[in-house]
Amino acid sequence: MPEGHHLHGLAGRLTRAFAGRPVAASSPQGRFADGAALLDGRVLREVSAWGKHLFAEFEADTWLNVHLGLIGRWDVDRVEGDITPWGQVRLRLRNDRYVADLRGATLCAVVTPEEVQATRARLGPDPLRPGADPERAWQKLSRSGRPVGELLADQAVVAGIGNVYRCELLFRARVDPFRPGREIRPSTWHRIWDDVVELMPLGVAASRILTMQDQVEEALAQLADTGKVDLPDHRFYVYRRTGEPCRVCGSKIRSQVMGGRNLFWCGRCQRRR
Repeated sequence: MPEGHHLHGLAGRLTRAFAGRPVAASSPQGRFADGAALLDGRVLREVSAWGKHLFAEFEADTWLNVHLGLIGRWDVDRVEGDITPWGQVRLRLRNDRYVADLRGATLCAVVTPEEVQATRARLGPDPLRPGADPERAWQKLSRSGRPVGELLADQAVVAGIGNVYRCELLFRARVDPFRPGREIRPSTWHRIWDDVVELMPLGVAASRILTMQDQVEEALAQLADTGKVDLPDHRFYVYRRTGEPCRVCGSKIRSQVMGGRNLFWCGRCQRRR
């Protein structure tokens, strides 16, 4: 499932391609024909992300709420040559320069401003949004007996963290993912929050998740020099490395299903204390 950095990057691409002008909206698949008709011809003001939700604001208090879910994707391309839709396109946005095709989304709905606010109110703070308050997440995490590895991926606790970030953040903080939230110290929580606040913008800039410290430092240097990130390889500390040696201590990386997704961790580096 796409994580928060991907949604924020996609929101930026959609805004740059369509904001400030009328947009032609259609549903080649037919399943969203009524919703597309409500959007067709309206000026799109801005597309923003909150966690894993996309909110596209159109004129006349009209909003589109999209959640990509596990298999959804929204491709943004320049209009060049044949633009006949391929596959099951739920929604197509188009102007004279760009076309954006949405496929496989879990949620695609025209909503009211009140419904937008209600959805945002159910979500935890998004580390990529200005003014996000880590104390909101801490109040839920610190009172829960659920494992911290499960809580981090709960969108009502923190919006935007998915399976990759939860595994890598907990390893970087040397926290046992099975430790109950109420046993996490405030200093540990703030260290995790500060870490994700640094890492997620790098994910937006690089269009992929970066957590290995050498890659993080290289990405920060590249951003300072060129404003872009270009790294040749893609490595993680623990994610999808079951049975491989830990990059720090050499122990075998473990895996177990938690919250419906495969959790990865190092039993030695992340020993419960």
